Amino acid sequence: MIDDSLIEASPPAPAVSAPCVARRGSEVFASVRTVPEETAVAFTVNGATHAVMMATPADLEDFALGFAFTEGLIETPAEISSFEVVTTELGIEARLWLPEDRAKAYSARRRSMAGPTGCGLCGIESLEQAMRPALAVVGARRFDAAAIVDAMASLSAGQRLHEQTHAVHAAGFWAPVRGLVALREDVGRHNALDKLVGALARGGISAAQGIVLLTSRVSIELIQKAARLGAPVVVAVSAPTAAAIRLAEACGITLVAVARGQDFEVFTHFDRIIDRAAHHVA
Repeated sequence: MIDDSLIEASPPAPAVSAPCVARRGSEVFASVRTVPEETAVAFTVNGATHAVMMATPADLEDFALGFAFTEGLIETPAEISSFEVVTTELGIEARLWLPEDRAKAYSARRRSMAGPTGCGLCGIESLEQAMRPALAVVGARRFDAAAIVDAMASLSAGQRLHEQTHAVHAAGFWAPVRGLVALREDVGRHNALDKLVGALARGGISAAQGIVLLTSRVSIELIQKAARLGAPVVVAVSAPTAAAIRLAEACGITLVAVARGQDFEVFTHFDRIIDRAAHHVA
């Protein structure tokens, strides 16, 4: 497992106060708004840069672990020999060190990419990589409509950075009885999900018995990441893309979207949602 003692200089705060001039109706006045920090985070593997992402500088160990897992660099947290965070004037380096066998596998498929905020496929070298098939997801647990509604309702209490800034995405994991198990936030929706994946991996929590929650639209790379996590149900507040629906159908994920209040729409694998309306549509 990653040695916490190796984490070095503290990264910037995830949110800062920014002065502004506000207009409300006919009134104009000086004001201050709390905004999320956005920092370049470079992932290095055994000394070589693998990716540079613009991200919120929080939960960096979860981010590095989740990114390494969803990228296929590791299969378990135990495969990371060591980890350290180094803060520089230009940004943050999240340094991962892998054992020799994993390092060789990494070298064979090494690529570098620069990912602006909100972009999950920047730097992909081929169409085959961008449209790679996702792992098959198997999960027999079923959820009723109330579980979907309760799960999404649980997100707001955990979105502390969003409450401050109103400018970040969240990814959460909800399980029956336990409720909201983990939640991570970031200016990038892909980064938030990677951080959640890392948090679940560090906690030894399987996604097979719960629901992954997203506060964003659902694009294809989020389904790819959810499939890698082994999440059978993904619920999002916004709509999915057609490619995301096709991939969710192909890999066995129940995709629920436009989940707001008591309402939601089920796009794939309706059988996991116990609801007459869903079965009627199916």
